[in-house]
Amino acid sequence: MPTTQRVLGLLDLLQRRTVWTGPELAAELGVTTRSVRRDVDRLRDLGYPVESERGAGGGYRLGSGRRLPPLLLDDREAVAVAIALRLAAGGAVAGVGEHALGALTKLDQVMPGRLREKVADVSESMVAVPGTDTPVEPELLMELGHAVRGSEQVRLDYRDRAGRDTERRVEPYRIVVLGRRWYLLSYDLERADWRTFRLDRIRAVHRSRWRFTPRPDVPDPATHVQHSVTTAPYEHLASVVVHAPAEEVLECFPPTYGTVTELRPADHPDGPACRLETGASELDELAWYLGRLPGPFVVESPDSLRGHLAAIAARLARAAGPVEPDHDRPATTGGGN
Repeated sequence: MPTTQRVLGLLDLLQRRTVWTGPELAAELGVTTRSVRRDVDRLRDLGYPVESERGAGGGYRLGSGRRLPPLLLDDREAVAVAIALRLAAGGAVAGVGEHALGALTKLDQVMPGRLREKVADVSESMVAVPGTDTPVEPELLMELGHAVRGSEQVRLDYRDRAGRDTERRVEPYRIVVLGRRWYLLSYDLERADWRTFRLDRIRAVHRSRWRFTPRPDVPDPATHVQHSVTTAPYEHLASVVVHAPAEEVLECFPPTYGTVTELRPADHPDGPACRLETGASELDELAWYLGRLPGPFVVESPDSLRGHLAAIAARLARAAGPVEPDHDRPATTGGGN
């Protein structure tokens, strides 16, 4: 076994168990105990804190380091990775949680105490609530990832929104994560158009080994998938211009519920404005959703939405009842020439 490969194998063994004896490591790696001692010294030279104790109960262990191994992770990267692994433990990919916790344990063993404290501050103060979406199988992700990178046609066993099982022959281009859901942007060869597929609805991927030439008119994956998700499933679509900052509108309509395009920034002389495109199964439902907007808005389409907004406004006004005058407010007088 080459030296580099053997040293990495030794590091992996030390991360799997708390304590190993020299003979145990030698047997696992197929080398002598003298080679184990040399490889331990190599790990120490690289910055890995390998501790050793003689006598009964002694052996080699991977201690908590005073510094991270060089060229591996800096302090901020280490904290970011640890927090990401903690979140991944309850993520939307099936089976990843166990591996994420295993990786987090390995990282924790070599992380300096001051960084472990920072990670603990975040992880112990947060609660992750599992989502209701069907998790994506990691094998499916790997199959699609290989096909995307290799520009390989695939056949999908797909269950559509109505619950019908279909077969789709596609050219896969990108996997897009939107919220807690994963989507595949593909060119559907039978329909001769771009299509978005939810990964949790793909029952199986059949690779063809047939490579395709990427098309010159590939849409922006994030924009196309977001637009598909927020408009395609709905019978009624709406476009409104909102006189409020785009970031405030996004708080009411995140990417999975609508597409927000800034028209005027917050510091514009005429005030901020943005366009919201969203949809719903019923116009009444759509009107109620739009009532949550943080500023005045003008309906661009459809015209029929205006009547539903007026009906809801009248219903709310009747529910509010007569408004008592504010006697504490000073009266104002108007003048004219």
